Amino acid sequence: MGFIDFMKDAGEKIFKPGEARREDAIEKHLNSYGITGISVEVDGDTAVLNGTAKDQDTREKAVLIAGNIQGIARVDDQIKVTSPAKPVVAVTSGTVPPVQPAATQAAEADAWKSRTYTVQKGDTLSKIAKEMYGNANEYHAIFEANKPMLKDPDKIYPGQVLRIPQQQ
Repeated sequence: MGFIDFMKDAGEKIFKPGEARREDAIEKHLNSYGITGISVEVDGDTAVLNGTAKDQDTREKAVLIAGNIQGIARVDDQIKVTSPAKPVVAVTSGTVPPVQPAATQAAEADAWKSRTYTVQKGDTLSKIAKEMYGNANEYHAIFEANKPMLKDPDKIYPGQVLRIPQQQ
């Protein structure tokens, strides 16, 4: 995926004074959200995530969880998704459907299906939903896409990066 930028001074405070390895703290933090199989390396204010995620949603959440930690300004997403292969289409008659090149399939598997949004002062989930979807009542879709990072739809903070799922 590559690099995703965050606000270094915003986010959860998970690092303890004198902690030897920030990597361990981030991995433990990911595990607390049920995300396993991801290794973390920290270089300055950049967290490099490697490993596999069961699906694209889990991958996106792992990146946002790591990026929404105070002291992390950038996440290098090197996570691979272990999703089932696309089904083979059998053709019995007529024209053969076009086959996507392997590079195109890989690019689609690598692309985020959600957008991200950095919370600004004065924002609410309803305001963000109105801007993104044209309907403030769709805030619950954003809330659900960001669980368990968000525990209450009324508690978001400036600088926090949220997943904005595709409209259903």
